Amino acid sequence: MTEEEKVRERQFKADVVADLQRQRPYLATRYRRALDDTDPRMAQYVFGVIDNPDAHNLYEHLAIRRFFKMLDKYDWKKGRVKRFIKFYEALRFNGTSGRTRYKLTPVQTFQFANIFGFVDAIGRRLIRTVYIFVPRKFSKTTSAASLAVFDMLFGDNNAQAYVGANSYEQAKICFDEIRAIMQDIDPAARHFRVNREKITFKDRGRDSLIRCLTANAKTQDGLHASLVIMDEYAQARNTAGKNGADLKNVLTSSMGPRREPLTMIITTASNVIDGPFAHELEGVKKVLRGEAEADTMFASLFMPDVDDEENDPHTWAKVQPHLGITVQPDFYEKEYETAQLSAENMLAFRTKLLNVFAVNDETAWLPEKVCQSLMGDFDINHVQGKPSCAVAFDLSVHDDFSAVSYTIYLEANKRFYTHTDYYFPEGALPGHPNEQLYRLWHEAGHLKLCKGKKIDVRQVGNDILARSKRVRIIRISYDAYKAQDLVNILRVLGGPDTLQPYSQTNGNFNLPVESFEMMAYNDPPQIMLNNNPINLYCLMNCVIDEDRLENKKPMKVSQYRKIDGVITCLMTIGALYSYER
Repeated sequence: MTEEEKVRERQFKADVVADLQRQRPYLATRYRRALDDTDPRMAQYVFGVIDNPDAHNLYEHLAIRRFFKMLDKYDWKKGRVKRFIKFYEALRFNGTSGRTRYKLTPVQTFQFANIFGFVDAIGRRLIRTVYIFVPRKFSKTTSAASLAVFDMLFGDNNAQAYVGANSYEQAKICFDEIRAIMQDIDPAARHFRVNREKITFKDRGRDSLIRCLTANAKTQDGLHASLVIMDEYAQARNTAGKNGADLKNVLTSSMGPRREPLTMIITTASNVIDGPFAHELEGVKKVLRGEAEADTMFASLFMPDVDDEENDPHTWAKVQPHLGITVQPDFYEKEYETAQLSAENMLAFRTKLLNVFAVNDETAWLPEKVCQSLMGDFDINHVQGKPSCAVAFDLSVHDDFSAVSYTIYLEANKRFYTHTDYYFPEGALPGHPNEQLYRLWHEAGHLKLCKGKKIDVRQVGNDILARSKRVRIIRISYDAYKAQDLVNILRVLGGPDTLQPYSQTNGNFNLPVESFEMMAYNDPPQIMLNNNPINLYCLMNCVIDEDRLENKKPMKVSQYRKIDGVITCLMTIGALYSYER
């Protein structure tokens, strides 16, 4: 997350907290029917968050503010909520002492109330998509299991509830809890046929079922889902020829005839930072922030705020509302001690217990503190004396940003300075996975937009030509792929050796990579980058690939986590090392 994004999140929280606290007396009176009259735990949760903002994350506050706004737009049926709560608390779930009945916690009451309480203009349940994004051991599986049983017993006559996951083992965890509930309800098996992967009615008059599915979505056409539960959806990956959202899409696309369909995503974060859920989560956050509208969606997101320390017990309590309830009070403390023993343990702690998307620190090229130390106030536009400069560009035609780096070496302090400009076609922004981020960068002056749907090589070329009046360009390096038009524009800058393609093999990057590492770890660093957050973004997205000859080259950690500015910077360093005066 860039500093601009952190500032924005801090401001969002300050604003929503102030808004809710200012209105607190009014809210308690105006919405009593949806709070105390529905269930006292509703008010307990809502005002517990409002009165203790430091103990609850931004998106909890936003969900509460959205809840009150929804009450002004839609009818509230407290009877539907009461009915489900009574049903849930009559079920027996797996526990440390055997099958046990549990009372809903205040946060669970708020979650289920949002799902069942709102109705649209013709009396149908409003909420159709639910995101429960919580750490492990929140009891999300029991929550989902109860919905499947409720749908089978009280949903459509031919209700079809499906439990899906990225793996058979994961799907079976939730489904086995459902099977156990059904067997507990009907121990003599008089009414239900409970098989390994399917539950059906024996009684005539109802054709509803519950079924366990896995990610082989191609075999699942012809379904008629009324309820879809996607368990640990954050684990789904996009791979060659396979979209990680295939199973979910097949199931949800079968819901058309249903009067009150419901899709429930229950998941904890993972290291799949470019999977379908990570992208969906950004859209969910936009809805909670009020930047997009989706009234048929409910989301309950638990994660740290931007300034929360991962070793702080207050952070642990913030991300895990069931600490001391379904999770032992000292569990996080013990797990954090274990996490410090290895990068793998720390990754598990961050993703599964803090509920943040993360990658293994050992696979990242440079630690964040090192990357931060390289950012400085260098601006190529203020350089004096027309020093020698190496330039490199990496163009992306239409699908992502392009980068141009300018690197000079000042003999006086024996230091390299790199300034990188970034470009993106404005027409390609709508619908892009990083649209919101790129718009923020553009508004802050960090990303230049080109007119049209593809990169404007003339705009890029004119900027390089303009810079040649302030620095003496001795070498321009480029990836020969997609570069010919810009190369033609830049031929006026020098002799035949000025413009040279730069091979993208590991062997060609090994020297600049090792040189960059040495300069970055020096105290103070021997290289400074212009203070553009996209530089930091690119650096943090890099992992190092080594070939069998141990030649190193940065690679992007995932499809949409770009590293173009790092590549062009390294190309300029390689060009300076190979330049013969």
